[in-house]
Amino acid sequence: MTNTSANPISRLFNMNTSGEKGGRYLPLWRQLILQVVCILIAITVLFPIMYIITLSLSSSGSRPSTLQLIPTEFSLVAYQQVLDRPTGNPVTFVELLKNSLMLSLGVAGVALMIAVSAAYAFSRLKFAGRQFLMMAVFFVILMPGIGLALPLFLLFNGVRVTDPTSGSVIFNLRNSLVGVGIAMISGALPFAIWNLKGYLDTIPKELEEAAIIDGASANRVFYQIVLPLAAPALAVTFFLSFMGNWQEFVLSWLFLTNPADFTLAMSLYNMTGKYATEIPWNRFSAMALIIASPVAVIYIALQKQIVGGLTLGGVKG
Repeated sequence: MTNTSANPISRLFNMNTSGEKGGRYLPLWRQLILQVVCILIAITVLFPIMYIITLSLSSSGSRPSTLQLIPTEFSLVAYQQVLDRPTGNPVTFVELLKNSLMLSLGVAGVALMIAVSAAYAFSRLKFAGRQFLMMAVFFVILMPGIGLALPLFLLFNGVRVTDPTSGSVIFNLRNSLVGVGIAMISGALPFAIWNLKGYLDTIPKELEEAAIIDGASANRVFYQIVLPLAAPALAVTFFLSFMGNWQEFVLSWLFLTNPADFTLAMSLYNMTGKYATEIPWNRFSAMALIIASPVAVIYIALQKQIVGGLTLGGVKG
């Protein structure tokens, strides 16, 4: 479609800017409106980030009285203080980082191993109650995670190991990283199963049938044929699970009481005081950026692969 108007201004604003031959017609005026909308969205998203960066580069811990988006000083004192001792608890940054990595990587790995087996069963096997169980998995995805915190708290709190002589509690599943990890796995499994099942449905069954005819066992088919073909979906599911668990706060805060088991997200909350004036805003902002930076950088770098992995199982064929 071309505009035959003799007015040059009209022709300018109605010129096709789609850059595609035979594709959707996108006039310049509509392109400009879309660009303005995108710029406004970007400003809205980047505004709090710029403010946090400005606060983290300040040498003063007090809250500024004016809104400053451009740093007036470039001090790294807050970052040094956070890396030396994040909070008043006798826990170093390295210990907090280790706890967060153990939880995030452990939960993502265990959930992925269980989810791919369950997803393969839902995708290939025909058994009684299959549809009902799949809907039950979907129903758990719809439930807020905090809704499961109380039953998990009571269940894990009853699992204890006591000293037979003194009667003191040696180990409490609720007050441990193991208990928090199990609780987080229960929340990560439904999405992982649902996501992987959609991708496994796209893998042709004929490949597995041909391998079985050639004498391959069921385990060999699963490990040497299905898993390599499902590698993109496995990688995306693992990363999304890791990203969600990296900043998990609610379950850790409800379950853990020993500062040695605290995570980075819990230490960030510990920086807050009763009143806003008690918060060391420069250290709080620096800690927030340190926690968010690794996952943000990896997500931006792998954005195309993540989106592609999520859409690979969207259409069966």
